[in-house]
Amino acid sequence: MTSIFAQGRLQHEQVQYLEFLSRDINTAKSFYSTAFNWKFTDYGPDYTAFEGAYVDGGFTTGEPAKGTILVVLYSANLAETREKVGAAGATITREIFEFPGGRRFQFIDPDGYELAVWSE
Repeated sequence: MTSIFAQGRLQHEQVQYLEFLSRDINTAKSFYSTAFNWKFTDYGPDYTAFEGAYVDGGFTTGEPAKGTILVVLYSANLAETREKVGAAGATITREIFEFPGGRRFQFIDPDGYELAVWSE
């Protein structure tokens, strides 16, 4: 895995790394690789790191808790991403809707985390 540090993608005060707790790391890997084409590197049975287009992160074994932070991803084709997320097994909590500046939908992943995807 090429780290974000080696790629020169560091920006002052940007979100740098996201780490999720997961009941089943293999289920998380399957979902996110199918829905968003994230790539994974395993570091033992209890941790896997992921690499996306502009953010890196990881999943570690643990019991997920519903938090107050909503992770929002960007999509150049919102309808296509909505279909991929649904096909990967997400529960759609808000179908595509408009807001000032764009459109988005929200979903819950297999561990119960709610995320959103937006587009212009």
